[in-house]
Order: sequence, then structure tokens, then C-alpha cells
Amino acid sequence: MRIAKLQFRIANRSTCSFEVHNSVVSIPPSSSPSPRPSPAGRGGVVGSLSARPNAWSGLLRLEVTSDSRSASLSQRERAGVRENGHVRHQTRRLLHALLAICAMTVLASPAVFAATTLFTGATVHTVSGETLKPGNVLVRDGKIVSVSVNVAAKTDRVVDLKGLHLYPGLIAVPSSLGLVEISSVRATLDMAEVGSFNPDVRSWLSVSPDSELLAVARANGITHFLATPQGGTVSGQSGLMRINGWGMEEMTVASPVALHIFWPSAGGGGFARRGAGPPPAEEAGNTRARRLAELQGFFDEARAYDKAKKAAAGTSPAPALNPSWEAMLPFIRGERPLMIHADDFRQIRAAVAWAGTNKFTMLLAGGRDAWREASLLASNKVAVVYESTFDLPSRDSEGYDVNFAAPAVLHRAGVRVVFSEGLGGRAASQQRNLPYRAAQSVAFGLPADAAVKGMTLYAAEALGVADRLGSITEGREASFFAMDGDVLDTRAQVKRLWLAGIEQPLDSKHTHLWQRYNSRPKSK
Repeated sequence: MRIAKLQFRIANRSTCSFEVHNSVVSIPPSSSPSPRPSPAGRGGVVGSLSARPNAWSGLLRLEVTSDSRSASLSQRERAGVRENGHVRHQTRRLLHALLAICAMTVLASPAVFAATTLFTGATVHTVSGETLKPGNVLVRDGKIVSVSVNVAAKTDRVVDLKGLHLYPGLIAVPSSLGLVEISSVRATLDMAEVGSFNPDVRSWLSVSPDSELLAVARANGITHFLATPQGGTVSGQSGLMRINGWGMEEMTVASPVALHIFWPSAGGGGFARRGAGPPPAEEAGNTRARRLAELQGFFDEARAYDKAKKAAAGTSPAPALNPSWEAMLPFIRGERPLMIHADDFRQIRAAVAWAGTNKFTMLLAGGRDAWREASLLASNKVAVVYESTFDLPSRDSEGYDVNFAAPAVLHRAGVRVVFSEGLGGRAASQQRNLPYRAAQSVAFGLPADAAVKGMTLYAAEALGVADRLGSITEGREASFFAMDGDVLDTRAQVKRLWLAGIEQPLDSKHTHLWQRYNSRPKSK
């Protein structure tokens, strides 16, 4: 028996109609507006949904209303709906379900996002070029159309950012965001796998979009992060993610981005003997040599697998499918870079030599002693993802400011420096502090423009996405944020942030707790 007919009009663009048969929803084949049913038809328009752009966020605001007076139901039908006294509850549940269906229908329409938005009045830090004071940024369909002092094109909406500074979104490289929540709770840790060689691990698949740490990082200008696996020597592949989204598919920007190798320690790889202190130099050297031989052998096997696959195109039989070696093909062919994690200068020398011998594209992460090998890194065009800004000096002979000044030393040698908080739970919880690492290095000799590029453009170039992210330039994704001061000023605060042209909320668990306890009753 038909209970009612629901008709939803979407911003005067289209109408979604539904028929409800004993709580079963059916969608008529016609999408055109249906005439109002007559009382004899036992039907009625009992709900409406409207969608309109929100003046503050640019998002669609969906509203649902119900009109019980327009529903002409027989007494028997009304009694059936009113059974158990849940008529209002059932109606609300049905309207909410249909709201979601209609929302998906509207969002799938290209016309919804065809509007252009002009961001005006802000000091625009393009990063890749000059700074415009003030500048105008025209955005259409989530992409930057133009950046100039004057924009003559007609726009559908204007966002006034007078007095603010507009920067491209910051990129956290590498990061454990979304892979760890509470370090002391094992169930929230999904950042490492067992075993020494796991090239087929794809870390972006494990990112939790509901992590509280994502909102905390977003509130200080982080728009993208490189979800990075840990564990073993070859820990797996990383993927570049947006800081907000419904799930992995919506958040993923590029994958895979890099294969991560944790270089064997110069001190023996961390194998400590209980009660005996560090292993002797000879034992440490043997352990390191064994692990390096295993690493080289693993890559040699992957290359042999690649050659066998290419030969199979002719007359040779194809090799059996090997997931580990299959995952390594883009990296041994030079299509994707290797991100080698190393801190000691001996590790760095060995890693650069190994990558050069095997003709691999290399990025150096960690890089505590990178300043000691600045000329080597510059000559081999190896970018450094520097994680040690706030670390204590590792040697008694080093000054207190050795890690503060290291990025400046690398910059003067011609090495591109990307700033990072590093990996692990502590780093993920403090990811919001990324701008302050760059600011500290500026205080010790690094040019301010290089510091800003180290969080934006240089990071995008290292990851191979500079044509999409890292600068406020025509054709790039409209992911940027507005703040009330310089990004390198710890006193400045992010006021608004956009991902692909859509404004994002800046509230987080931090702000929620502040609001909660700030409003507690005052003691008498």
C-alpha cells in the first residue's frame, strides 16, 4: 500500500521524487517535476529540500522541511503510519535518508560547481613568483583561473580578505597523520608492518579520515600530507592525501608517491644487547654490511623480475606474479623516487653512493647531518626533508645552534630543503607546528622565501605534484589559507582555509575543549 509521495526541489534546478510503500523508497524513472497529486490519489507532498550556496563557506546548504497538511491519506493509511506512536519519528528518518540521496544527486551535477569565486583584498603570496599587495585570485571548479592585481572577469561570488595574507596550503612530508591517534593505545596505531621488506604496503589505504589530529593540523594551514609507512628496511609506499574528506578515495591526491627505505644504522642498526651496551665496532660493521647486502639483493631480484616480464612479451615464459617485486617496478624503472631515511653522515654518504650506482631518483629524509655533506647532496641534486630543527646537538663538539642553522648551510650550498615534523605519534600530534620549524631556521640565516617554499613549493616539487600544488598560480588547485599575519610569525593565526576551492572548518578538538571549559561556571 502506498503511504505517500515525496517531492524534493533542488534550488529550482531539478526535482527528486520518491514514492514510499510501507517504508520502501522507490524513485520514479522520470526526473521532471511531478504534478501535485490529487486527494483521490492518496498522495501528497510531505517534504521539500532546498540547496543554496552558503555565503560564508561556499558549500551547498541543504534544508529539509515537512508539510503534513498537504498529505492526503485515508484514515486507514494514517492509522497504519501512526501505529506504535512513531509517525513523526518515521517521517523524520525517511526525510533524512532521502536528503542524503538528493544531496548526492545535486553534487553529481557539474552545474553546481560551475560558479566562479573571486578572492580579493589579501596580500597574495604566490610563492612561485612575486607577492601581490593586494592581489586577486579567481577560482573556478576548484582550480585557480588567474592571479593578478586586477581581475576584470565577471564572478558569481566575491570573498573579501582585506587585511589578511593568502598562502598556498602547507604540505607535511613525511607524516604519520591518520595512521596514529594515541601512541599508548595499540589499537590506534597503523603506521608500521612486521618484516624487513614490505614494498607492497600502501599506507594511504590505512588513513583514518576521522582522526582528531587531522583537524588540529588543518587549523594551522596544513592542507596536504604524505601518509608514510614505517617498519623494516623497505617499509612500503606513501601517498599524498588531502587533510579533509569522507574517505580514502576522496582524500587521495597522488599514489604511490615514493618508496621508503630506512637506511641501516651506522652504529649497527639499533641492535642493542641487554646489559652489554652498544655492540663492538666489528660486530656493528658486520651487521650493517649484512643488511646492506640484503637490501641490494632485494633490488637485484626485483630488477631480474622486471627483465623477465619484459622478455615475456616475446617468446620467454612470464614469471610467476610476485606482489613485492610488482610493487617495486615504478621505482626501479625510475618512474618514482626513493625516499631514504638517514641521519648520520656515514649513512647519507652510503645512501647517495648507492642511489647513484643504481641510477635511482633519491630524496633524503631525516637529514640531521646533511649539512656536513651539503656539497655532495648539491652535486647529486638530492633534496633534503629536514626533520631535526629542534633536536639537541648529537655531538659534544657541536654548537647549540647546529640544527637551527643547518637549513641555511644547505641552502647556501644549493640544496633544496623541505621542512618536516618527522614520523611517529608525537610528530603527528605536533604537525601543526610545521611553520615554526621554518621560522626558527630563518632566525639562523635561512632566507624567508626559501623557508616558505620549504613548506609548499619545494615539497610539491619533491613529490612530483608541483603542477597541481605548492603555489598560488594559474592552473593549480585552489588549496590555500588566509591568516592575519606572516606565516613565519608565531603570533599570526589562520582565519580561513580552502581545499580545492571549498572552505573548510577550522574547529578541532582543541577549540572544542577550550569552548567547553571556558564556559564552565565560575567559582564563588
